[in-house]
Amino acid sequence: MRYERPRSIDDAVGLLSEAVGFAVILAGGSDLLVKMKGGFVDPDLIVDIKAIEGLSDIRQTDAGFSIGAAAPCAALGENAALRKAWPGIVEAATLIGSKQVQGRCTIVGNLCNASPAADSVPSLVAAGAKASIVGPSGRRTVPVESIPVGPGRTTLARGEIIEAILLERRPAHSSDAYLRFIPRTEMDIAVVSAGINLMLDAEGVITDARLVLGAVAPAVLFVTQAARVLVGTKLDDATLDSLATLCSSACSPMSDKRGTVEFRRKVVGVLAKRAAATAYARAGGK
Repeated sequence: MRYERPRSIDDAVGLLSEAVGFAVILAGGSDLLVKMKGGFVDPDLIVDIKAIEGLSDIRQTDAGFSIGAAAPCAALGENAALRKAWPGIVEAATLIGSKQVQGRCTIVGNLCNASPAADSVPSLVAAGAKASIVGPSGRRTVPVESIPVGPGRTTLARGEIIEAILLERRPAHSSDAYLRFIPRTEMDIAVVSAGINLMLDAEGVITDARLVLGAVAPAVLFVTQAARVLVGTKLDDATLDSLATLCSSACSPMSDKRGTVEFRRKVVGVLAKRAAATAYARAGGK
């Protein structure tokens, strides 16, 4: 096994592009090292990106936020501006693993691991986040939802690296929320989850909504019909009930030892209602 620690993103891309055999990226390592120890993967090349300038930074600009690929999830929770603008994303990031794991794991790694139950992905997709990708053919920016296509599979081409997650500047009267259900109080994988992002007008009427469910399909699931039900309302009880029903019917979960199909469909509707109510209150809705 060969280990490299490049100092530039171009060098990292070159190493991955020219690699012979199985090459992997090391950022936090909270997924990769566990898989290696368990014998699930045996890479020929490990490219450690933590020494690349800027990749561990969280930057705020006039356009919004840029979260570097090597920025640990704990750093998101410590960034007051990010917490205020995108509380749902921070909630999701700081639910991954233990406090020790959060000091290493990254939301880009969580995205590229491509688990249907990934905590950060529903909240990122609901937020309309984009991935800034560098590869042999140059740079491109794509919606986050286009990256994972199924368990353990992404659309990234050979040699490509996600260098940052991009979040737009938060408009007034808007906010987000993320909730999940797990059997334990912490350090578990979501049985079901829901991320939502709402925009309101000055009177508290919802003008736009993005609702995304996790762990109920091979990849995160947009529930566009449920989101449309919210638009034009002030989130009354009847609207919330319709939201829950549409979310429950839209998902296609599986049964396993952690929950049956029926259980997951029921709980995902409950989580969607609660997340919507939280985001609405955060956005200033009454």
